[in-house]
Amino acid sequence: MIAAPIPPDDAARVRALHALGVLDTPPEERFDRVTRLARRMFQVPIALVSLVDTERQWFKSCQGLETPQTPRDISFCSHAILQDEVMEVPDATCDERFHDNPLVIEAPHVRFYAGAPLVDRQGQRLGTLCILDHKPRRLSEEDRALLRDLADMVREELIAAHAATTDHLTQLSNRRGLELLGGHVLKVCERLAMPARLLFLDLDGFKQINDRFGHAEGDAALQRFAEALRRVFRAADVGARLGGDEFVVLMSNADDDAAEAALGRLRAVIDDCNAGRPPAMALRYSAGLARWSPRDGTDINDLLQDADRAMYRHKRQRPASGSERTH
Repeated sequence: MIAAPIPPDDAARVRALHALGVLDTPPEERFDRVTRLARRMFQVPIALVSLVDTERQWFKSCQGLETPQTPRDISFCSHAILQDEVMEVPDATCDERFHDNPLVIEAPHVRFYAGAPLVDRQGQRLGTLCILDHKPRRLSEEDRALLRDLADMVREELIAAHAATTDHLTQLSNRRGLELLGGHVLKVCERLAMPARLLFLDLDGFKQINDRFGHAEGDAALQRFAEALRRVFRAADVGARLGGDEFVVLMSNADDDAAEAALGRLRAVIDDCNAGRPPAMALRYSAGLARWSPRDGTDINDLLQDADRAMYRHKRQRPASGSERTH
C-alpha cells in the first residue's frame, strides 16, 4: 500500500475544510440526494461525499457503507484530492497503491473507485464525490463528465455552507466561522497540550475614513487590513472579522513571544501599507491579547471577551497616533 503524500498547502486546505462547519454534522438531504443519484446512475453499491481531514476521511453522505470515516492514510480520496480531474481505479487489486489496502483485502472489498474532487472558490480540494464497486469496471468519457457534474452539485452546497461562515467583504471567517473553527482549533490544542493566543484588533479612526472619504474607501481599508493579516499570520492561524472594524486572530501552538513577534510583523506590514497615503487614510489599530492553555477550560467566547477587554484597556491608555502593543 502507498499512502498519498501530504500536499504542501495541506494546512490551508484543512483550515478551509474546517471553516465550513460541516465535519461531524448529521446527514443532510441536500447531500444524500446527490449520492443516491450517483448510486443509481452508475449502478454501484457505494457512493460517498468524502471530506479529507488532517488524519481521516469523513463521510458527509454515505450510501452503501456503514462506517462514518476511515483513516486518511488508507483512503483512496487522499490520492484523488491531489489532482484536478476524476481519479479512476479500474481494479484496485492491480494497482500498486491499493492492492494490499485494508479497504481492498477486507470489507468493503473495494475493486473499483472513481472520485471527482470537490474544489472550493479558493481552489482548495476539500474531498471528493466518489463511487465504489465490488467488481472491476471502467468509466466512459460520458460517465466521467456525469460524475463531475454531480460533484459540482455537492460543491455548490459546500460553497453555500462556506458563505454562511465567511465575511463577504474580506473573505476572512465571520463570527460564526470563528466559533466553529476556533472551537475545533482549541480542541486540537487541548489534545496536543499546546498553548494558544487570541489577538483582538480594532481599527482606530475607521469612522472618520468612512465619513471623510466614503464607504467605498472604508471598505478598501478593511480589505487592506485583512490582506495584511493574511500576509503576517500562519496558514494554521484563524483570522476573522467580527463585524465593523473589529478583527481577531486565533494562534494555535503560540505563547506570548510568538504573539508579540506576529504583532511586530503586522506593524511593519501596516507601516508599509500606509506609506504614501494621507495620514487621514492610514490604518491604525489597538490590540488586545488573551491567553489560553489546555488546563484553562475556557472556550472561544471566553477568549473573545478577555481579548476585547484587553484591547479597550490598550485603546484608553494610548494616544490616538501611538503604535500598538498588547496588554
